[in-house]
Amino acid sequence: MTTTVEYIRYRIASQDQQAFEEAYARAAEALAASPECIDYELAHNTEDTERYILRIRWTSVDAHLNGFRKGEHFPAFFQAIRPYVTNIEEMQHYTATDVVGPGKAAGQS
Repeated sequence: MTTTVEYIRYRIASQDQQAFEEAYARAAEALAASPECIDYELAHNTEDTERYILRIRWTSVDAHLNGFRKGEHFPAFFQAIRPYVTNIEEMQHYTATDVVGPGKAAGQS
């Protein structure tokens, strides 16, 4: 299956970061319930601590734009993250390539 990877980069001031992460924890419930969403991950930048990146894998661009965004789970998702929409620096769809694999540390506990 060819999947679509959406990356959304945010810049969030330090005083708003806890509320931002709590908002995405609520929004994640809608993503998890969406049949168009394969998985998601919110990461916090360790060098530039005001930056976050959200990675969402969708079954396709069309499934994201016409399925999720027009579906029953989007309103709850958007309500949770609405205060942070103006903090978006990039929101783009990418197609995954065949360059993927585990690193040496994979499987080490």
